[in-house]
Parts: sequence; C-alpha cells; structure tokens
Amino acid sequence: MRKVIEYCLVSADGIMLEDPFPFRDHLDDAYLRDRLGCDAMLFGRTTYERLAKRWPPGSEVTRPYTARLNAIRKYVFSSKLETAEWNNAIIVRGDVTAEVTKLKQQDGGNLLILGHGLLGETLLQHRLLDVLDLAIYPVLVGHGRPFFREGQAMKFKLAATRCYSKIVKVTYEPQY
Repeated sequence: MRKVIEYCLVSADGIMLEDPFPFRDHLDDAYLRDRLGCDAMLFGRTTYERLAKRWPPGSEVTRPYTARLNAIRKYVFSSKLETAEWNNAIIVRGDVTAEVTKLKQQDGGNLLILGHGLLGETLLQHRLLDVLDLAIYPVLVGHGRPFFREGQAMKFKLAATRCYSKIVKVTYEPQY
C-alpha cells in the first residue's frame, strides 16, 4: 500500500514557513530521491495555486528539482477550483478521505504533500497520513500560522533525523 508523506517547513518556534529559499541546502540529492521520487502529489487548492505560480513550466531551467515538480502527477482537492493549469494536475472533488483511501490502495509509489493545511489536517485526523517530515529552520518568526492549531493532539514516533548545514529534518510516524 502506498504511503502519504507530508513535508513541511517550520521555524524553530513552530510557525509554518512559505519561503524556504534562504535555507535551500536541504534540497540535495537525498531529498529529491526520497521525496520527489514519490509517484504523485496531493494538494489543497491554496497550496496548489501558490506553488503552480512559483514553479511554472520552463522554470526547470533555473531550478533542476522543478523539472520533477512539473512532471509529477498532481491531485488537487478542491470544490472551488475550476481548472488546473499546472502540468499533470487533476482536480478531485468529493469526499477527501474516500478519494485518498482509493489512491493509497492503488499500485505505485508513495504520495507527497508539501505543507500542512486543511488537507494535511484532514488526513491526519482520519488516520491517512503515514509519515510527517518537518524541516526545522533556525529562525524565530514570532507570528503566523502555527503548525498545529489549538486543540489538536497527536502522538508521534520519531523515525529519523538528518542534519544539514542550516536545518534539521525530523521524520515522524503518527501513532494512531
């Protein structure tokens, strides 16, 4: 069965980061092999729209890893989005948990989520998230959206750690 892997960038004070580019050293060959080696990506509408603008077709000339982002199959969970212009993007409507359950049961490689929004929260709540990768950046933001909202509770098992020159990546497995 395929796994759903969520990769999120957070500050040392637990705030989600949208612009990791000052700390791009984590985008090395191991990262690309492990995460962008997934067969498909899962997006909520907001993250999809933000990343589709950031990495349009042709951007792979300046950033090698974006060639993989542009080529990979993308499932966009949205009731509002009318069209999905990014390469290989499919809009998925209906029950998120039922659709992700179907995707997990299909043959193929793992499924990747970048960032932690409503989609990630829903999958975690319904026990469909298998791996949580947090890249912790050495900054204190002091404001913004915290990784977990107040009232959410979950236990995790530490599965791996990796230190880079500027960040630490921790891999957790939810303990359902």
